[in-house]
Amino acid sequence: MRDLILVLFPALLALAVIASTPANAQKYDSTSPVCKTNYRWGGEDTDCGYTSLEQCRASASGLAAICINNPYYAGPPIDRRPSQSGKRPRPAY
Repeated sequence: MRDLILVLFPALLALAVIASTPANAQKYDSTSPVCKTNYRWGGEDTDCGYTSLEQCRASASGLAAICINNPYYAGPPIDRRPSQSGKRPRPAY
């Protein structure tokens, strides 16, 4: 029994270390087209709550920040409601 514990202990220890390692979170929100990254002592902070570069640049004015187009922007939501008449459009041949 003691030999089994000595064999399994390193494997369990390695598993515990891997499981406790934090995962990297995605920095960019996919719902906004523009992100602002603030640079400061100790790291950076990314905020993706802007609808245009002009809006972001106005917010970043005077700060150590940069505005970029969000590389993960998913685009506007798709309207999946049926048409007003309730009929499906005929395919064009």
